[in-house]
Amino acid sequence: MATQSKHTLALDLRVERFPYHQPFRISGHVFTETALLVAELSDGEHRGRGEGAGVYYLGDDIDHMLAAAQGVRAAIEGGATRQDLQALLPPGGARNALDCAFWELEAKRAGRPVWDLAGLDMPRALRSTLTLGADAPEAMASAALAIDLQAPVKVKLTGDLDADILRVAAIRAARPRAWIGVDANQGYNRQTLAGLLPALIEHGVAQLEQPLPRGREADLDGMKRPLPFVADESALSLADTPSLVGRFDVVNIKLDKCGGLTEGLAIARQARRLGLDVMVGNMMGTSLSMAPSYLVGQLCDIVDLDGPTFLARDRQPGVAYREGMIHCPDSVWGG
Repeated sequence: MATQSKHTLALDLRVERFPYHQPFRISGHVFTETALLVAELSDGEHRGRGEGAGVYYLGDDIDHMLAAAQGVRAAIEGGATRQDLQALLPPGGARNALDCAFWELEAKRAGRPVWDLAGLDMPRALRSTLTLGADAPEAMASAALAIDLQAPVKVKLTGDLDADILRVAAIRAARPRAWIGVDANQGYNRQTLAGLLPALIEHGVAQLEQPLPRGREADLDGMKRPLPFVADESALSLADTPSLVGRFDVVNIKLDKCGGLTEGLAIARQARRLGLDVMVGNMMGTSLSMAPSYLVGQLCDIVDLDGPTFLARDRQPGVAYREGMIHCPDSVWGG
């Protein structure tokens, strides 16, 4: 029986679905599960894995991811490398899954962990936010007390100004000493944002994520930022990063947006050069998504890697959350 050469690769693609404990609401959307594209690359001796959750607001759903990955199967099995992948596919969930699979395969072949190959120091545990989905103010206050009280709190808003102010006030009353950041998920415009900002300052909110819709970034020109503004939907890839300067203070890197760890690390380093702070987030994947993002998190000021906490089940081994921190051993991925 012929054996596979370590210089040729076999690509396995599959779809896996992970339901949530309960529906999760943000501005304009309610989610009940995450559908993931899982990619595995094997040379017959070593194996690399990655997963992609896609970018819902760009139509980057599971069908699109699967078709995109299938479209480059021949190139990958024919010898394309991780570096080639950057030109074969645009940023998105499919490239994320494949890029991370390449990284782990390279690490296994080299006998070195991914963090070492990427030029990073040995990873340390990171303080990670825990997110509260949008709900009635009293329900969100109760939820804020039910999560790890040592963790920073990220609050989803809906764009309903009066209701959002009540949400923030209720959570601050419940958690008077907590770090609180809010995420508007594109729910505001320049006029309603002006009404929101004083309430955020009054209640000691630390940062405001993506206040305006993608494509309306110029509306922030000339607007005073009394707290840091974070670009999420406005910052998809490395190419977007320079345009954030003067409009945002922080860039939120998500590997599903930018298409993998390769570009995620490049964005973090470029943002620093441009004087921007750096945040890492996630698109509600399993621990297999959190692990490469955790490496980006080693370069970040703010970490939001709580995706598995919303899932009814996670992969094993998985990341651990305790005392406000996320811990990700090399055994989860990339070791």
